[in-house]
Amino acid sequence: MNAKTRDRYEARATIVKAMAHPTRLFIVDTLAKKSMCVAELTDLIGADMSTVSRHLGILKSAGIVWDRKKGVQVYYRLCMPCILNFFGCVETVIKSTAITQLSLVKK
Repeated sequence: MNAKTRDRYEARATIVKAMAHPTRLFIVDTLAKKSMCVAELTDLIGADMSTVSRHLGILKSAGIVWDRKKGVQVYYRLCMPCILNFFGCVETVIKSTAITQLSLVKK
């Protein structure tokens, strides 16, 4: 594998790793509907503000969300809605796996 190919796979892995946490998946799903500040997300998630901010920082570093400051609040929004296609694919895999597992039990 050449360096350019390796770098491309590393970049892909960074994005997938950023998505690899249930809270971050929830944040992405929530921000697909509307932009929100950290305090609003904290209330929805039920975690402390520093934890939610850390999750948002990971998503921002991966290029999945953007932030903008409005007064003292920082608002986040999904900047790559195409990531939701990934969710659809994951759901398809979950359903397919469940169907396969169920067919094994029925035999």
